[in-house]
Amino acid sequence: MNDSQVPLWRSQRFWQNLTQAIVVFLVVAIFTIVVMNVNRNLQQLGINFGFDFLQQQASFDIGEKLVKYKPTDSYLLALWVGLINSLRIAILGVFLTSIIGLTAGIARLSDNWLVRNISLLYVEIFRNTPLLLQLLFWYFAVFLSFPKAANKVSILGLVNLSKSGIEIPFFTLTPEFSTLLLGLTFYTGAFIAEIVRGGIKSVEKGQWEAAKSLGLNPTLAMRFVILPQALRVIIPPLTSQYLNLTKNSSLAIAVGYPDIYFVASTTFNQTGKAVEVMILIMLTYLTLSLTISLVMNQFNHAVQIKER
Repeated sequence: MNDSQVPLWRSQRFWQNLTQAIVVFLVVAIFTIVVMNVNRNLQQLGINFGFDFLQQQASFDIGEKLVKYKPTDSYLLALWVGLINSLRIAILGVFLTSIIGLTAGIARLSDNWLVRNISLLYVEIFRNTPLLLQLLFWYFAVFLSFPKAANKVSILGLVNLSKSGIEIPFFTLTPEFSTLLLGLTFYTGAFIAEIVRGGIKSVEKGQWEAAKSLGLNPTLAMRFVILPQALRVIIPPLTSQYLNLTKNSSLAIAVGYPDIYFVASTTFNQTGKAVEVMILIMLTYLTLSLTISLVMNQFNHAVQIKER
């Protein structure tokens, strides 16, 4: 009996389509109700919904910026400055935390007792303490305890440490930027280390033996045989950690680093445009997260073993 001869109420396809239609209707109905309630509440408060405020004068300065900005510029430019600052943290954070996580993850499997336990200590300490507490520690206990710029501490004549931040040839990292970058890097790196360790452990021992039989030393075996196979297991949870790092960067407000959330909060306080500002923040983090997911999904597809 084909589908056209089956009674409608006994058709599996009918009930699947009906269920999907009900779910879509409920989602649209809930969204409509929320929008109507928000609009009604704004009208009762005498607030008009709109993004015209973005062209108004911001009237506040931003301490750290890579593009030209002054208080007489618009809120839109101020938010753009904050977004660039967030991207700086996200891009550098992903790069550095990948190095630290990979190194610590491999060290967790080292035959050297000291290396293995130092890595274990790092992972357990940074993974099991709150990120906000770590940021406050880096800021108040480390960077603010450095001497003044006149008495800066020099390391090999290349790196200078002071209350002004970390001075490296050609540029200086402010205490706020350094705090957020180091905090996110070491915190996320501890989780990535366990992901890397688990991925390497998932590779069969026979692969190690095969690499040894080919005359490869442990370093080459890890690089050319084990890691390429472990990536299939590592990349999916690694993507989640990259997303967490990007979203956790919003804690920059705790140490005064002017990221997109910090600037948006100041904008909201001055304009009272809570709904509009929250929408902009949500869209910003959503776009960043989707971009990271897209890139990592493409990378994950590239490293998968292709069946013939």
